[in-house]
Amino acid sequence: MPLELIREVDGVPQVEPLTKLQKIRFRSLQPGCDHSGKYIQGKLSHISSLTCGGNRIATLNVELQEQENSNSEISTISVSFFGKLAKDCAKVFYKGDTIAVTEFIVLSSSSTSRDGEHCLVLKAFEDLPSTVYVYVKSVRGFSTQSMSLVPASHYVYTPLNKLKAGMVVNVYGVVKFFKPPYLSRGTDYCSVVTIVDFTNANLTCLLFSGNYEAHPMVYKNGDIVRFHRLKIQIYKNETQGINSSGFASLTFEGTVGAPVTPRTSHKCFNFTTEDYKMVETLRAWASANISLSSTSVKLCDIQPMQYFDLTCQLLGKAEVDGASFLLKVWDGTRTPFPSWRVLIQDLIFLGDLSDIQRLQNLTVDILVYDNHVQVAKSLKVGSFLRIYSLHTKLQSLNLEDQATSLALEFHLHGGTSYGRGIRVLPENNSDVDHLKKALECARLTANQCSDDRCQLDYEDSFPSSSGSVSLYEEERCQQLSATILTDHQYLQNSRLCTILKQKAPQQFRIRAKLRSYKPRSLFQSVKLHCPKCHSLQEVSYEGDLDIILQKGAAKTPNTKLQNTSLYDSKIWTTEYQGGREVAIHFVKNNGTLPLSNDCLILIEGGTLREIQKLANNFHSIIPVKSGRKDLEVLDLSAPFLIQGKRHHYGCKQCSSLRPIQHLNSVVDKTSWIPSSVAEVLGIVPLRHVFVMTFTLDDGTGVLDAYLMDSGEFFHIPASEILNSDDLQESMDMIMGMLCPPGTKIDAYPWLECFIKSYNVTNGMEQQICYQIFDTIVADDLT
Repeated sequence: MPLELIREVDGVPQVEPLTKLQKIRFRSLQPGCDHSGKYIQGKLSHISSLTCGGNRIATLNVELQEQENSNSEISTISVSFFGKLAKDCAKVFYKGDTIAVTEFIVLSSSSTSRDGEHCLVLKAFEDLPSTVYVYVKSVRGFSTQSMSLVPASHYVYTPLNKLKAGMVVNVYGVVKFFKPPYLSRGTDYCSVVTIVDFTNANLTCLLFSGNYEAHPMVYKNGDIVRFHRLKIQIYKNETQGINSSGFASLTFEGTVGAPVTPRTSHKCFNFTTEDYKMVETLRAWASANISLSSTSVKLCDIQPMQYFDLTCQLLGKAEVDGASFLLKVWDGTRTPFPSWRVLIQDLIFLGDLSDIQRLQNLTVDILVYDNHVQVAKSLKVGSFLRIYSLHTKLQSLNLEDQATSLALEFHLHGGTSYGRGIRVLPENNSDVDHLKKALECARLTANQCSDDRCQLDYEDSFPSSSGSVSLYEEERCQQLSATILTDHQYLQNSRLCTILKQKAPQQFRIRAKLRSYKPRSLFQSVKLHCPKCHSLQEVSYEGDLDIILQKGAAKTPNTKLQNTSLYDSKIWTTEYQGGREVAIHFVKNNGTLPLSNDCLILIEGGTLREIQKLANNFHSIIPVKSGRKDLEVLDLSAPFLIQGKRHHYGCKQCSSLRPIQHLNSVVDKTSWIPSSVAEVLGIVPLRHVFVMTFTLDDGTGVLDAYLMDSGEFFHIPASEILNSDDLQESMDMIMGMLCPPGTKIDAYPWLECFIKSYNVTNGMEQQICYQIFDTIVADDLT
């Protein structure tokens, strides 16, 4: 953007695009020096006419007066603009305007100043590329085809409910969920932002960049974001946004009444009065229509077994081991329970220990694990942080020569579930302003209570570790769980040895390892489940299905049931097999036959091989037989509807079959939605599910848990896996990760699961069984 016009209101610019650049005084300019990342600023004292030299390149010469020090030896400097930049500047420059210039070169002029010294000349043109900022008090009418004009808008913003795959769009939205940037499996950082707008449509954006600072600076739910050049795609049947070439973002605080200050790492950006209005309008709409439950909690309000966001200041840090890192933080308030301390005498500690000693009753020790360690290492002592999804746990400690005491532990577990992570907050953040005031008051109070007795009495109530940082081996299971919980965050963790002693029915939250599973042949785990009677049945494989269809093929089609208002019929006789007759009935749409890829056909007397060939050419197939007065569904042991390679089955026990003529009541006779077909034919459809038994072990006990999943747990549709080698390979890979063959169980990943117990009567005996629910495999494994 070679030319930017910035509007001033009461002498104050509406945007500050140069805050990340260094301003350089005229007297500091030197020919031949690198001035990248710097800018000059002054008032236009003279503007020459636009000229074209012998090379026909447009040139505009101006004189710029330094405003801040007009009495200095070098108070003015000549600036020459070339090419298209010169033409654009000539249209908007007025004497007395304040301008700023970046990416320029400095040369010595052949002319001399009044005191005989050589003058300096600045040259600017698009190829450098130079950018010129003009501060104006009103908008001037001129063509802006090649320049970024503020406050005139050049961008069209698409409502979230109008997005379609393949579009590259600009959008505004309110943040409903986000994950701070984290290192992906490659070299890029990844962040996730889910937004909503006035249309109540949601969009999840998955953003990648090798530059951590290039990600949207989202600090909490409710923030407003503006994304430019966001590409829309469909992933797992959901609309998703990803960054495309030239992607840019602005983030604004979502609080009504807060300053409209863009947050971005970009040096230059476009922000108009229309953008200002959009942010304010979204703020008002979100406050009235979106319930954004805050998980931000102060230390004085925390409770054990709680997940929360903490805004705090970093006082010190130390690396504990390769997989854990210590952060000492405070927020000016005191925890309701004594907090656990990490012994640091053997660690390389960064921070002011004397200051921490004075604030001992106000600081807490946080252990961060795994992927967060690298971020923790980069943090500067004194910076202001927001730590997301921090976990507290009240533990009993058996200390030497003391009675058992309770200590509150703080853990930031590995992984990115629920937005877990760390973000550094800027000094101008409103939450940091509130935090600074609280810290200042707390420090004054702490300094007043500085006598040794006051401090020592309180420290005696704080237990410290006496050896390994991991006080309990099961604590490590919270790192990088291979599964994610989708609900019931209020449930506390239970050990398997405790669960096995409990009566049913109950619900539990556990962390355990997958010792083994059944069936080992994964294709055997796919079953058909009836949602009405909850029965399970085997999927009919090709051999069984062929036998069922051959029995139907033995019957001769009834010619009286052919060519009705619903369908047109065709009969052919096979050349072999004793001249077997096959009838195909083509279902019409409003009296006319649709194209084959939209057409449903009813086949009477066809074999499996014949049906498979037809399924490649027609939208849907229903195997039928001739009844007394109408065609009927062949047999619910076979699929009632075939679409490509996908077979749809119905429950024999719960279905009440109706004649085929009831298909007349299907409104959309091109999509042939299986549930609609089943409903009009009186069929209760079965769904494909994975049925498996997981043997779980947490070191305190072992139990078998039953898993029944249609696709949510593995992110793989059970209805498609039997026909896809790729999905079968993905399934094998996931199970190989959850239960690695040829590896000791100590190396297995931890699984965080919900299980529910229930009673089952087997003859005269009653036993307790367990089922996994509201748990899915982590995205990193799929």
